[in-house]
Amino acid sequence: MKLLAIISAAVMAVAAPAFAETVKIGVVPGVYGDSVEALVPEAKAAGIDLQVTEFSDWTTPNEALQAGDLDLNYFQHKPFLANAVKQKGYEIVPIGVGTLANIGIYSLKYKDFASVPDKAVVAIANDPVNQGRGLLLLERGGLIKLKDGVGFQGTLDDIVENPKHLTFNEVEGPQLARVTGDVDLALGYPHFIIAAKTFDPGSALIYSGIDDKQFAIVFAANKAKADNPALKKVVELYQNSKVVREAIDKGFASNPKLYTIAW
Repeated sequence: MKLLAIISAAVMAVAAPAFAETVKIGVVPGVYGDSVEALVPEAKAAGIDLQVTEFSDWTTPNEALQAGDLDLNYFQHKPFLANAVKQKGYEIVPIGVGTLANIGIYSLKYKDFASVPDKAVVAIANDPVNQGRGLLLLERGGLIKLKDGVGFQGTLDDIVENPKHLTFNEVEGPQLARVTGDVDLALGYPHFIIAAKTFDPGSALIYSGIDDKQFAIVFAANKAKADNPALKKVVELYQNSKVVREAIDKGFASNPKLYTIAW
């Protein structure tokens, strides 16, 4: 018995990684956090102690990454990151691509844009890029008109026509799902809606579409650590994991119109 125990211990020692390198990653609630959590066992088997920290906003994860409290974060797309770098001077770069969500305009009161009344209240993201994406959807829905050429960088100041006299409440992106019932229309992110369990994420009046991969969520790192092998390994494992794909599908309610795998 003692001999068997010694042999078993020796086999386990050979099979296990000689050491584990710690990688701290910041995420937001819902599918992005859940899919990274799903990767933890596979990362451990590959010699990486993947430590996941969840944030409830879109500012702190970049602050923590810039300060060196994180090695990676996974919550933002490239245009959002570019705007954050421009505004804050972060030394942060994308090092790998993840999932692309199909965002939409939602209403729990009206079934189409034609039914939206005069002076309706719209909840929209308070950050520049995602606010612009929401405004583009409202423009496509025929409710507003934006200045020519502003695209997803448009803001409330770029609205040149507002025939229904819409008023806007600017809200932190992750909180939009929770305020949708309090307003007439709201920009919505399916993964946050699913995480909040508030209403059907497949019920948007209009969607952004899942073809523009610049809005895919990226893994981001400090520029000085962008070539770190352990960080690259985390991205590689994520992109090749069956368990991660299953978590992503579950996180989007197994509804293929709500997301695409962007790598």
